[in-house]
Amino acid sequence: MEFIEIIGIIALLILALFIGYLIGKYLTQKKLEEKIPDIREDAIRHSRAVLSGQFSEQIAPYLPDFPFKPTEARFIGKPIDFVVFKGMDGKKIDEVVFVEVKSGQSVLNKVEKTLKEAVQNKNVSWHEYKVPEEITKNKQ
Repeated sequence: MEFIEIIGIIALLILALFIGYLIGKYLTQKKLEEKIPDIREDAIRHSRAVLSGQFSEQIAPYLPDFPFKPTEARFIGKPIDFVVFKGMDGKKIDEVVFVEVKSGQSVLNKVEKTLKEAVQNKNVSWHEYKVPEEITKNKQ
């Protein structure tokens, strides 16, 4: 085989690979364009569910069946939605309650489960931190 024939075969192989690449790219793009409406719809549905859940969390203390006084509930957000200080309105806290609000089919995530277990196992403590005086002193 002559040198020119080998170069011609290599050029044809490169051209065939390039054409195959272009065909693959075109077919992939077509499939993606067909799936985009479904992907968008799924993303919108998921976004609405998340927003609905967040909204439900925020208004939960004001719903008629919320078992605590809204004025005694403090929104935390993560890792728990509310801490309720029962009796705070009467200036004597009798109980501290952790409240996680769920809507629809949602369930506790791993961190929420571990927090629930820590509370149930009475792994709860009190710590008072005193800010050093040199930080709070008025230096003039």
